[in-house]
Amino acid sequence: MDNKSLKRTSLFEEHCKLSGRMVDFGGWELPVQYSGVMEEHRACREAAGLFDVSHMGEVHVEGAGAEAYLNFLVSNHVAKLNDLQAQYTVMCNRAGGIVDDLVIYRRARDRFLVVVNASNTDKDFSWMQEIATEFRATNPSLPFTITNQSAEYTQIAIQGPKAAAILQSLTATPLSPIKTYWFAEGYVLGSIPAILARTGYTGEDGFEVYVPWAKGPEVWRALYEAGVPFGLKPCGLGARDTLRLEMKYPLYGNELSDTTNPLEAGLGWVVKMDKGNFVGREQIEAAKSSGLKRTLVGLKVLDRGIPRQGYAVWSPDGSERIGELTSGTQSPSTGLPVGIAYVANAFAKVGSLVSVEIRGQKLRAEIIPTPFYKRPY
Repeated sequence: MDNKSLKRTSLFEEHCKLSGRMVDFGGWELPVQYSGVMEEHRACREAAGLFDVSHMGEVHVEGAGAEAYLNFLVSNHVAKLNDLQAQYTVMCNRAGGIVDDLVIYRRARDRFLVVVNASNTDKDFSWMQEIATEFRATNPSLPFTITNQSAEYTQIAIQGPKAAAILQSLTATPLSPIKTYWFAEGYVLGSIPAILARTGYTGEDGFEVYVPWAKGPEVWRALYEAGVPFGLKPCGLGARDTLRLEMKYPLYGNELSDTTNPLEAGLGWVVKMDKGNFVGREQIEAAKSSGLKRTLVGLKVLDRGIPRQGYAVWSPDGSERIGELTSGTQSPSTGLPVGIAYVANAFAKVGSLVSVEIRGQKLRAEIIPTPFYKRPY
């Protein structure tokens, strides 16, 4: 690995101190694991996990026209957001494919923070600027600015049943009133400004904490030291992936791409056709009218074998290829060999039997309900 060409977050030295095994992830040098994926996964499910997600991109959209512009840019209904509320959504291209999935935080009436996937930051920002030019041409009386502030933020996720208690020990901001997909703006460690968002990518309760880039190491160390007595462990990309997979949370580049229709990806709940026009709307509507050909499903392998990304999915008798796995693993929480796959609609119903090709053998599998894991609290 030519690590001279890789970008590093402000927490790089902290990962090295904790013996994190560093890998190239979308051009960033990040820890894939510390003590081991299984151990880290279980710590997050049972106590708390600490994740460096500072590679994510942060874009500020501000001004009188910010809401209207974002409502045109993305599929969800941004205008329905209250102040200090967050929203998951997708940003589509003109063909109705997904440019990225993202989270929008409404900080005030005319101030938004848009958080995008790390490997897509430059692409996303260019697309946002292109659509801004188009929007301004027809809405000259609605001024707004877009600025890429990714270099200004360190983002740390603390997730798990004990996450709130750990974070509360470091902030005077009351955390219990903050509902899921809401946030507060306050301070950690007395004077460090922070966005404290009850959002995450693990299926557990927890927070994503946004602080100034240079303050990241100090906040990381404080969270780690406060969390160790609770059973907290630092978690790498490996555990982050198995945790999100158990929830059937899509990952860009696996389940989502610029040719993926959000409806076939099971994201119809963030596509609001009743809000008016948005980029890709007509194409999404046309695809729905003509009939979607595939559906994103969860499956478990019934024979001995572990499903992985890229494995072919076949009809039960193995005569017809009907889809492909986008993600797969031996689920640490359930012990089941599970995967996420796009399959032809005729085989997408829960209970349907299919085959998964693993190392040249077509093994029996079943379409099952998702998420694969549900938290007990």
